[in-house]
Amino acid sequence: MRTIGPQAITRRALLAGAATLAAITQAGAASPPPAAATPALIAAARAEGKIAWYTADDLSLATKVVKAFEAKYGFSVQLERSGAERIYQRISQETASSIHACDVVTSSDLSYLLTWSKEGRLVSYLPAEAAQWPPEAQGPDSFYIVDKFTLVVAGYNTRLVKPEEAPKSWADLLDPKWKGKMVKGHPGYSGALTTATFVLSRALGWEFFEKLAKQSVMQTQSATDPPNRVAQGERAVMADAAEVSTLRLIGTGAPLAIVYPREGVPVVPVASSVMVKAPHPNAARLFLHFLASKEGQQINIESGARVYSPEVATPASWTPLAAMKLIHSDPAALAEEAAAVRKRYTQIFGV
Repeated sequence: MRTIGPQAITRRALLAGAATLAAITQAGAASPPPAAATPALIAAARAEGKIAWYTADDLSLATKVVKAFEAKYGFSVQLERSGAERIYQRISQETASSIHACDVVTSSDLSYLLTWSKEGRLVSYLPAEAAQWPPEAQGPDSFYIVDKFTLVVAGYNTRLVKPEEAPKSWADLLDPKWKGKMVKGHPGYSGALTTATFVLSRALGWEFFEKLAKQSVMQTQSATDPPNRVAQGERAVMADAAEVSTLRLIGTGAPLAIVYPREGVPVVPVASSVMVKAPHPNAARLFLHFLASKEGQQINIESGARVYSPEVATPASWTPLAAMKLIHSDPAALAEEAAAVRKRYTQIFGV
């Protein structure tokens, strides 16, 4: 990302920023009251001059956020984008080596954030912009905010599959006619697919995945991969995909159609947290404010992600949530079972 030199600030602003930071409740304490993005915080953040953001967000979305933030505040964001599992491994390895490089982490697997909050690695911090969001958008004791969410959906290439012949449910994917014509992502890389596999294994049983494994399914990593492969015609149908990526591709004219399976559509929260040992703590908090702001939330919508903020409108062309059966995960239960879910999936599919 481009780097812009930090703006000059006064000694008074620096001291005020330090006082603001000292007053903020850290991990392990009671949930703090909503915090505002004060001039003192902005000045202290600019003095730090940069931020490192580790995110599982789609690269296109994350890049738009970075550019907008840099343009608004005048300092750079080091963007580190990968799957939720890879991010978890990286931060764990860095921490074990006493390296604290990450300021803000965004994950599509809440089990990781819950684990880190229990270990005292996350700051308890609630941006005022998120204070009016529903409870499911605010993490326990404000250790994270769910600044966006996506759905895990099925779909097909409209040039290769007629609407009347397309699958309408998860069970329809088991039809022999889709053998060798399907692509799906792997929960061993993707936090979104760990969540989806967890809730679908509960809703449909592991028997569903055992039967699906016999369909000669192409396995990819991220939940953003299946819509790209289907849009390019490599496969006719996708067994699971991030709605955010699919909507964006459809917006560019890609030959894709989304299927919201009637048995239920997994909801995948994507949450952001400030690390306790963030090297740029004021900039990290300011970045969290930006993610929760109307501007940041609008970028999510324009990129195909759904949000809880009442300040931005969902496009009329999107299928309304009320028209589908949603399946929500229990973050605490997911934290307990995520590793077992990924292991069993790998055993079933052999990859």
